[in-house]
Parts: sequence; C-alpha cells; structure tokens
Amino acid sequence: MDCALWDLEAKISGKRAWELANMPIVPEVETSFTISLDAPAAMAEAARANANAPILKLKLGGDNLDLSRVEAVCEAAPATRLLIDANESWSPSHYRKIVPALKGLKVELIEQPFPADADHVLEELDHPVPVCADESCHTSADLPRLTNRYEVLNVKLDKTGGLTEALLLTERARRGEFKLLIGCMVCTSLGIAPARVLASTADYVDLDVPLLLAGDRHHRLPYENGRIGIPARELWG
Repeated sequence: MDCALWDLEAKISGKRAWELANMPIVPEVETSFTISLDAPAAMAEAARANANAPILKLKLGGDNLDLSRVEAVCEAAPATRLLIDANESWSPSHYRKIVPALKGLKVELIEQPFPADADHVLEELDHPVPVCADESCHTSADLPRLTNRYEVLNVKLDKTGGLTEALLLTERARRGEFKLLIGCMVCTSLGIAPARVLASTADYVDLDVPLLLAGDRHHRLPYENGRIGIPARELWG
C-alpha cells in the first residue's frame, strides 16, 4: 500500500517518485544474478551460462560442498564478481572453516550466515569478508543490535513495509556507517521499481527476480547485460 501511495502522488503531481523522495537516480545500476543452490557442477554450468553478468550471487547450504561450489563457479566465470548468500544455514565451525578460503577466492560479501535469532556469534568471529544482514534486518528499529555484527544491510521493501520506511532505514544505516545491498523477494517489475529508487545510491544491488520469472508486467523494467534501467512512468512512480 505504501508504494501504491507513492505512485499515486507521483501521478497526481507529475513528478517521479525519486523526485518526491529527493533521491538521485542514475540511468543504470548493476544487479547481481542469482545462482541457486545445487551440486558444484550444476552451479558451474549456470555460472558459465551467465558469465556476462557483472556479479553472481551464489546460494550456499552449510554442508561440506559449499567451498567446492564456489571454486567451481570461480573456474566457470573467472571474471565475475561474487557474493554469497548462506540463508541462515551455517554453524560457527563452518564459518571459521570456509571464510578464509572465500576471501582467497575474492568473495566480496557473505549474506546472513547464521539464523537471525543466533547471529550474536558474529560479535565473536573475525570478518575477513564483510557480512550482510538479511533476515536479521527488517526496519530501522533493528539497527542498534546490528552494529557490532554486520558491515552491510540488505534492505527489502517487503521487510520494511514499503518505500517510506526503507528510505528511513537507508538514511540511518548510512549514518551508522553500514554499506547497503538493495534486495527483493519474488516479485514482478512492479515490485522492483520502488527498490530501483534506492538502488541508485546502494553499494550492491540484487534485483534480478523478474529475469527468473516465466512472465512479467507490461511496461516491465529494462534489463540488459546485468544492468537495470529506469522504470517507465506507466509501470510505477
């Protein structure tokens, strides 16, 4: 509902949503492309098929194949930047074992290695690779307990409840010296368009879901070579 109100105000005022929010917009932003959790060979094949993507985000599962998965993808797409999403699946011992090797493979970020209700262990672990909060971060009210645990926050409008709280979260997170990843749940271009407003100033963008759908909205967002253009007025905002 929040994003619908931004869209309504934009259409009534004749301005774009980012103008109403006093936010900059850039013509294109790079988005990561997700490689789903699978056997190492299958993930390598998926990476090879998408080796033109500027950034790949690999789903890992907390088992003894995780490092092999990353190594296989590195071999298949050696020029591509890598992010990791552990989806709350790791144990502290798995983290200690795998993270030094991931740093050696030039992984740039590890997203939500531990369950949200057990992420306090991050205060006791080294962070040679920056760690990103996803399930642990919903709104700006979460910021105080994340300060000593994470370096990056995944901001999703599905978690914040809309663009208004997402703007507040990103503003306060920057003041707290967090980096920002703009992410999403499963949605069409209509769900991505408000997040695209935030993406212009983000450190990382993970808004590839419409590329994984069988169909999308009319006036869908323009995607080309791992980059997202500006949403059409007919779509949103």
